[in-house]
Order: sequence, then C-alpha cells, then structure tokens
Amino acid sequence: MPHLVDDTAPAAVTLPKARAGNLWLVAPGVLWMTLFLVLPIAMMVYVSFWTQTTFKIEPTLTLQSWITFFSSDTYLGALWTTIRIWLIVLATTLLVGYPAALFVGLFVKNKTLQTVLLVLCVIPFWTSFLIRVLAWRPMLGKEGAINLILMKLGVVSQPIEVLLFSDLSVIIGMTQIYCVFMVGPIAFMLGRIDPSIIEAAQDLGAGFWRIFRTIILPLSMPGVVVGAIFVSVMVLGEFATSAALSGRKVNLLGNIIVTQVGSLKWAFAAVAGVVLTILMGAVVAVLLRVVDLRKEL
Repeated sequence: MPHLVDDTAPAAVTLPKARAGNLWLVAPGVLWMTLFLVLPIAMMVYVSFWTQTTFKIEPTLTLQSWITFFSSDTYLGALWTTIRIWLIVLATTLLVGYPAALFVGLFVKNKTLQTVLLVLCVIPFWTSFLIRVLAWRPMLGKEGAINLILMKLGVVSQPIEVLLFSDLSVIIGMTQIYCVFMVGPIAFMLGRIDPSIIEAAQDLGAGFWRIFRTIILPLSMPGVVVGAIFVSVMVLGEFATSAALSGRKVNLLGNIIVTQVGSLKWAFAAVAGVVLTILMGAVVAVLLRVVDLRKEL
C-alpha cells in the first residue's frame, strides 16, 4: 500500500512560529504607544481627579475640578470658542485648499511641475512657526499692509480694526498655516485618478460639474478626510496662534491648559486636557466613519 504523508503537519508547526514572529514585530510599536500615549493619557485622567487648592494639589481623589470646569463660564466659553474656531478653520482650509489641490493634482499634467507647486506650498514651513504667526501682525494691523493697500485703492476710507486682535485674525492665521495639510492629501488622491475615466465621461457628454460631482469628489474624499483629521487635531490643540494674533482676547482650551500649568494648577489643566482629548477622539472617529481609509488607501 502507498505510504500516506500528512501534509498538514508542517503547516501546523510553522503557523505558531509565524504568529510568534509577527508578535515580536508588533511589540516595539505596542511598547512605544503604551509608554508615550496610553500611560500619559491615563496619568492625565488620574491627575484630573486630584484635590486642587489655591496653593497646592493633593493626590486625594475628588470630582471638584470637574465640577469647577463645567460650572465655570470661562472654561465652557473656551470650549465653545475652540469648537467654533475649529469648524470655521476646517471650512476655510477646505474652501482654499481643495481648488489648489484640484489644480495641482488634476489639471497639471507635468509631474515635475506638480512637485514644484507642492514644494512651494511647503516653503513657509522652512521658517519657525512663531515667525509665521507673528508675520501676520504687521500685515493685519491698522497701519499694516492690507489696510494700506485697501485705503490706496479706495476700497475703505479708514483702517479696518477688526483685522487684528480678533477672531478673524486668528482664523486668517490658522487657515494660512494649516491649509497645506489639506492640500497635500487631496492632491495625492486626485493624482491617483485614472485620466481615462474622466475622458470616458467627457465622451459620453458629461459636463465638468457632473464629472466633478460623480467622479472627482467621491474619489478625492479619502484625501479630504485625511486632511480634515490633520487640520482638526492641530487646530483643536492650538494656543500660540490665538495668543499672538488675538492679544489674548480669544481663549481656546489650549490657552486654558497653558495658563493653568503656569499657575501650577495641575488638576484643572488635566481636566481641560482630558476634555480636549475626548473632543479630538470624537472628531477623528466621526471623520473616519465618513470614509473607510483602510479600504480606500
């Protein structure tokens, strides 16, 4: 009789080894995330329940800091201001960034020129963040460049004061700073669109707006979501731009955290940090439900 060989035995032996090897590959990333993400967040949550007094903080657990946060007009006002500024900046970066990405990713056929245009978008990041923020002050001031140009053109008869030290100045600064994070992902996704699909739609008589609505926009949505996540995370955690361009008139949650840490009020700062982290997590979760990035990318 022929000798029967059990072909499943080597696979049964190899599979556990392969799984063990995969675990070793994942271990450094898990360790890094645990040490520098999970543990800091857990510590922040723990400190938020400490007892905070005027001059000291004690590791006695209490809800007083949370009650103070949600019963304070200052803290709640900073929370709503943060959400409002974030929504406006997200909308403005999309309105400014999408046409730029559409031009670079779809209408510019030369790859070298595409690269040059994207590099031009990144050039401002070759300078310090604070320099880019503070550079807006002489532009937006009462005697700044924008007001001088508008007055010389006869558009206005006197300087527009609302351009600086206001919500508008913060929105302008953040839009300019973070717009590139919207342009890059969208341009990348638009560059992946097969030109033959658009040509086929044109041959079938579809106009630009119908092609944009049915082909370009749906295929670029993963880039929009990625860009929105980048912009949202950075804007929600902002404090420097609002402090520099609003004259401390616009208080975001980030400004509250900096102020409380400077006053050694760790529990109040931790509460604001936890609220901000939950807000960021909720925003990212909602955006990820719009498009399945693992499938699209």
